[in-house]
Amino acid sequence: MIDETALAVLRKRYLIRDDAGNPLEDPEGMFRRVAEHVASADGNLDRESRQRVADAYFRVMDDLEFLPNSPTLMNAGRELGQLAACFVLPVEDSLDSIFESIKETARIHQSGGGTGFSFSRLRPAGDVVRSTMGAASGPVSFIKVFNTATDVIKQGGTRRGANMGVLRVDHPDIEEFVTVKNDPAELTNFNLSVAVTDAFMAACREDGAFALVNPRNAHQARKVRALALLDLIARCAWESGEPGLVFLDTINRANPTPHVGSIEATNPCGEQPLLPYESCCLGSINLVKFVKDGDVDRERLASLVHLAVRFLDDVIDAGKYPVAMIEDISKANRKIGLGVMGFAHMLIALGIPYDSADALKMAGSVMGLIQEESKKASRDLAGERGAFPNYRGSIWDGRGLPQRNATTTTIAPTGTLSIIAGTSSGIEPVYDTEYSRIIFGGLKVHVLDPLYEQMKDTVDPSSLKKLFRKAHDVSPDWHLAIQKAFQDHVDNAVSKTINLPAVTTPEEVRSIFLNAHAMGLKGITVFRDTSRDSQVLSCKC
Repeated sequence: MIDETALAVLRKRYLIRDDAGNPLEDPEGMFRRVAEHVASADGNLDRESRQRVADAYFRVMDDLEFLPNSPTLMNAGRELGQLAACFVLPVEDSLDSIFESIKETARIHQSGGGTGFSFSRLRPAGDVVRSTMGAASGPVSFIKVFNTATDVIKQGGTRRGANMGVLRVDHPDIEEFVTVKNDPAELTNFNLSVAVTDAFMAACREDGAFALVNPRNAHQARKVRALALLDLIARCAWESGEPGLVFLDTINRANPTPHVGSIEATNPCGEQPLLPYESCCLGSINLVKFVKDGDVDRERLASLVHLAVRFLDDVIDAGKYPVAMIEDISKANRKIGLGVMGFAHMLIALGIPYDSADALKMAGSVMGLIQEESKKASRDLAGERGAFPNYRGSIWDGRGLPQRNATTTTIAPTGTLSIIAGTSSGIEPVYDTEYSRIIFGGLKVHVLDPLYEQMKDTVDPSSLKKLFRKAHDVSPDWHLAIQKAFQDHVDNAVSKTINLPAVTTPEEVRSIFLNAHAMGLKGITVFRDTSRDSQVLSCKC
């Protein structure tokens, strides 16, 4: 059942509207539009079989058991037709490459996607520009150009552009990059992450020196004290929530197609590491819908995983692509990202506190099942449709495991999707039982936790408090442990925010960063309550 808040969100951004802004479809019509269009991509099925698949797709969306990423809901069956959420574009060390990427970014944002970039190949500020004998302005100056371009482009009239800017920790301009968002007016369309290497983290643990290297000529520019640089990153994250860290070597050890290239960047929320020009479509299973008689209905969950993998594989072929190169590599690797939402609500429905050993066990059990079944489903599709074109030389070829998709699993934040589904976001704890959320860069919605509303009159207050563990009440160690439990069963990465109380210290943030790397996580994001004047989530109590 779609509640009033969800309906307001759908009317504002998702449903087809006439020129006056009046909806021309209801949520059921939207789900039917999406189901019919996505199922139409399967040319191997006869008309009757294709309709059966479309009906199955419709049912799981209409029952709010599974939802694809927002561009698919918005654009499927419509002229725009771009269905993927995540893109990464290359930025090489030349004006031609930089401004070509800006042009491609504009196309992606117009079509509803978000973009990630590594700026690590750009020469540092003050370095020589031989063609003019002038001085280079450095990566941060060009990130500002991307930011300004994004400012004037609406995503197909639905979402303002979102970007991820990544810079390697060994770039000579790293301090400028790390501190630029201390000014809240800077880079408002960008999330920033430092691409951290194992060598840097080792230098931090030994309190040793670390070399910064000019990417133009691979010459050492200078040395810094590694731990002092990490302290600077931690203090900036403490002050504003940025930058986050992406653990580059950990990510590339899991790169499914190393013969195609190395991964340098992620999508805007960090859950999808991608090669240059690669895209990915995501979808999320609403876990609370699979609670039955005090347990998880694993048989029904497994069945949905198979249907969801087929759906997302169809999306790759059903979508239009803003750039030819993106279509080529996306169809060569056929990455999909099946994840979850409603994890906290599932735990509450099962009577399990979020910060408990039982929660970790449930996380591993449920995501382990989704990972295993998604691989079976992808293998079945490989038998039916063929393995992904870059399969030879991939990690799956090395294991003798034919797959239709280079990756199958991702944990996305599901901010707006979880509002539509009336459930908790991604794998996060409940933020609060009542809070406000800003979506689409300005639309503010008031959220009453629907499960709390159902339970508050039938469950005693002490039990409710134990089960509805709010984000700031969960210690950083438990946040990290939950992220690790999911990452162990996910191909791509996990979008999770380590929400911290206002009293957290910069030293505690540094400790979180060190622990996240040691645990084998692919990335880490923290947010200290009230560290920004304006924040996406805020308590209403």
